[in-house]
Amino acid sequence: MIKGSERILTTQLGSLPRSEALLAMLMKIEKGVEVDRGEFRRQVEDDMLEVISRQAEAGIDIVGDGELPRIGFSYYVKDRMSGFDGLAKRGTVSDFAKFPGYASLKMAAIKASAGEEADLEESASVYDMPEAQGEIIYDSELVAAREELEIFATALDASGKQDQFSGTFISAAGPGIISTTLLRNEAHPNYKDDSEYVMALARELKKEYDYIISCGHQLQIDAPDLAMERQIMFIDRPLDEFLARVELHIKALNMALADIPSEKVRLHVCYGNYDGPHIDDIELQEVLPLLYDANVGTLSIACANPRHQHDWKQFKTYKLPDHMTLMPGVIDVTTNTLEHPEVVADRICQFVEVIGDRERVIAACDCGFSTFAGYVMVPSDVAWKKLEMLSTGARLASERLWS
Repeated sequence: MIKGSERILTTQLGSLPRSEALLAMLMKIEKGVEVDRGEFRRQVEDDMLEVISRQAEAGIDIVGDGELPRIGFSYYVKDRMSGFDGLAKRGTVSDFAKFPGYASLKMAAIKASAGEEADLEESASVYDMPEAQGEIIYDSELVAAREELEIFATALDASGKQDQFSGTFISAAGPGIISTTLLRNEAHPNYKDDSEYVMALARELKKEYDYIISCGHQLQIDAPDLAMERQIMFIDRPLDEFLARVELHIKALNMALADIPSEKVRLHVCYGNYDGPHIDDIELQEVLPLLYDANVGTLSIACANPRHQHDWKQFKTYKLPDHMTLMPGVIDVTTNTLEHPEVVADRICQFVEVIGDRERVIAACDCGFSTFAGYVMVPSDVAWKKLEMLSTGARLASERLWS
């Protein structure tokens, strides 16, 4: 487990700004247009070197590859696993129905970003999601995963910044978020219910998880489903049903992590990475005790969003387990307002006080900056400046805590 024994460490949470050239290629690939794979790889390599250098300049300690060659933080699995086809009828957050003015504004932004028609009544994503119509099987050769990590390793070496970083991580989608976005076709003969489907996803995703760990990186599991789905799939259903689904997703995740030491895994949980009212977000105290059952050493929670800035208080009642490190969000990635470093430091110190151990708090963002390629709420120049504010605030907090 990576800890800050002398100061507060910082990290980002996955997706980072892509160049216009790379974004154009990703869009073409997604639309089925032929793209020269050698040229695509070279562009990813160029972008990768850039984001590593920019993380170093911003003062980030635990760095990632920015998810650069992926079309989306969870959606990418459709390109690495067989069995997906058609179109899943995925619902969306309740904010769109409750705030029609917001819905109109957001739809215009999504259409502009995607460059095509978008229907917020059907999907919570920029892109259409396929469904599981066949047996779900991960590519046995791990071709895409191997290529991505090879590029990351080469770029790290070329950057000459390895000694500046405290560690590296690679993100991967959790089985739960796949099951609730790339939905199971109910007529599928192999998976009689969602429980079987989630477990099948866990068995296949384990191949990717194990490979990431074998390359020497920390594994970040992206699992917004553990909070966000309360206001999508379970908005009109009893809370107990949602909590039971959370327990199922954690059980599946633990199965996939069975051979991986918990200290090498960080679990990211959020309420959906979008700039909306978040009126029906679940309260953290409802799910926090269940999150502690996950076989992970670090817990990442979105706490900078104005709807959740009070959530640090919940750790007074629901104490962080001794074996866990907390990675609270102290930077909101959905607004272009730059957090003042003193605000960042205050937020960090609040968590240190309630956790009671400065070494078990790592300062982070609420989420990634471009969880779906092309859908951006914060432009790249502001995104990099926010990461700089994160590091500056962490230094101020460290001065207070190690004075």
